[in-house]
Amino acid sequence: MSTANPQPLWQPDPERIAQARITQFQAWAAEHHGAPAEGGYPALHQWSVDHLETFWEAVTEYFDVRFSTPYARVLGDRSMPGAQWFPGATLNYAEHALRTAADRADRPALLYVDETHEPRPVTWADLRRQVGSLAAGLRALGVRPGDRVSGYLPNIPQSVVALLATAAVGAVWTSCAPDFGARSVLDRFQQVEPVVLFTVDGYRYGGKEHDRREIVAELRRELPTVRAVVHIPLLGTDAPEGALEWSALTAGDTEPVFEQVPFDHPLWVLYSSGTTGLPKAIVQSQGGILVEHLKQLGLHCDLGPEDRFFWYTSTGWMMWNFLVSGLLTGTTIVLYDGSPGYPDTGAQWRIAECTAATLFGTSAAYVMACRKAGVHPARDFDLSTVKCVATTGSPLPPDGFRWLHDEFAQSGADLWIASVSGGTDVCSCFAGGVPTLPVYTGELQAPGLGTDLQAWDPNGNPVIDEVGELVVTNPMPSMPIRFWNDPDGSRYHDSYFDTYPGVWRHGDWITLTSRGTVIIHGRSDSTLNRQGVRMGSADIYEVVERLPEIRESLVIGIEQPDGGYWMPLFVHLAPGAVLDEALLNRIKQTIREQLSPRHVPDEIIEVPGIPHTLTGKRIEVPVKRLLQGTPLEKAVNPGSIDNLALLDFYEELARKRA
Repeated sequence: MSTANPQPLWQPDPERIAQARITQFQAWAAEHHGAPAEGGYPALHQWSVDHLETFWEAVTEYFDVRFSTPYARVLGDRSMPGAQWFPGATLNYAEHALRTAADRADRPALLYVDETHEPRPVTWADLRRQVGSLAAGLRALGVRPGDRVSGYLPNIPQSVVALLATAAVGAVWTSCAPDFGARSVLDRFQQVEPVVLFTVDGYRYGGKEHDRREIVAELRRELPTVRAVVHIPLLGTDAPEGALEWSALTAGDTEPVFEQVPFDHPLWVLYSSGTTGLPKAIVQSQGGILVEHLKQLGLHCDLGPEDRFFWYTSTGWMMWNFLVSGLLTGTTIVLYDGSPGYPDTGAQWRIAECTAATLFGTSAAYVMACRKAGVHPARDFDLSTVKCVATTGSPLPPDGFRWLHDEFAQSGADLWIASVSGGTDVCSCFAGGVPTLPVYTGELQAPGLGTDLQAWDPNGNPVIDEVGELVVTNPMPSMPIRFWNDPDGSRYHDSYFDTYPGVWRHGDWITLTSRGTVIIHGRSDSTLNRQGVRMGSADIYEVVERLPEIRESLVIGIEQPDGGYWMPLFVHLAPGAVLDEALLNRIKQTIREQLSPRHVPDEIIEVPGIPHTLTGKRIEVPVKRLLQGTPLEKAVNPGSIDNLALLDFYEELARKRA
């Protein structure tokens, strides 16, 4: 997979390496815990997986994690699933998120931006005051540790306050974005039975107002466990009958009281995309998220009190929870509520400019859309504060790396590009950015600290410079403590541990290169496998979507009953483009030349659109099931798809082929 000695696209200069928090951590851990002082990141990473307990103890000491009762040991049981982290310890996530407030009372903790692109600050003092007031209000409503509190909310300051107040009480937070329909929300919230529901009356997106009051009324009817509904009038409407006003609950001047909970006490419930059934309700712990996010944000993202952290996300995606955790490092977090491309494709760069963001996080799809639309971020906007552009959601193609690098280099900027890959399942990254390492085009810089990431062949043997299954062979603190409503743990076990007992299998194809970098090839459960050669769908999307006529594509590989293999490529064309013989030939020639003849599809079929999950991921497996003849209602969970009508095309195609 990897060429012998490619040149890095980017190298951090000696000053950046010296100032990086990960460099300072390594020196400190060498002095206090026997970490290697020399050898840079590769030596530190090796130490972190070889001495897992010492490493995580070092993280808690370095970031001054406050245990109100001490732990008996770092890892009570290291088997997976079921690893027990810091047994005996108690702490509170929200306490750590707000602990810099006293020193920085008047500085912004949050910068809120909507489609007017006018930032509105919420100071640390005001954030702490609102959390204190709301936590007291929740307790007055009878909310107790372990109760679930839900939010049907956009990415606004009230959502952050509600999450932190919930955590302060020791209750369990869960959220959905208001563009989710009622069925999608109920598929999630009904599983966890919330006692409080925070809602907005609507939201603004793409220059339009979207009224959600009818959906809120349906949620109230269908969630019988909800004892209190809190109304946030984003569109200015009055609270519905029986609902509480947000302003009344947050008007007090109450010092927050932080419930001290066990390390493995539930913090929040996240949900898988749920494309083939009810979404998995993934439970992560207060302590596990706290230490994992301190490591990820403080060391890998190099964030601290002088930084401003922006990531384009919604409350229905794990990246929102990850963004909120920026508060743990004393960082100002930027909340944007609106369309990623309104009023034009450059919108997200404009937000970075107006908030002076230092870490700019977005999707690989947005980067490629900007490249296609002829956006020139560093020329058209003042992005002088941006030190890092990070991408996730799907692999950033090599063209995306080069385009970002060249656009910023023209303005003289020294841009660190961090392509990261992880999952909702761990609410973190398995591999991604390291501020002290070079960046190679199309590759993630390295596996994360404390993460024994490997690529395995079908026999469970580790491979280097070859495609293999992404596995993690040691426990991570943020791995789920369980799934909700999975009393015997069978659903959790079957999701990650049924292929290789005791080893986490994530469902991605990756290559670990001999340089220590990581290449992501797409999902292994929808992997293309022609004549025994496995190929990732991401490789095909990358070359096909360079063509200006192709807006988006979807490739599926289907084993035929007669032992054959059918690999169609579905293309959604750009406006005005026509799938004529010339374009068909150009698509095939591009794939043949840039990938291999094996990658050339058997058929190229124009489609009205590519279906996605609600968090924007192309759905390959459900389309594969439809094309194999599975009925629509069994192939896909309708509430998890952004545009269900698009699936009619694939179902009809399957019928014709049958």
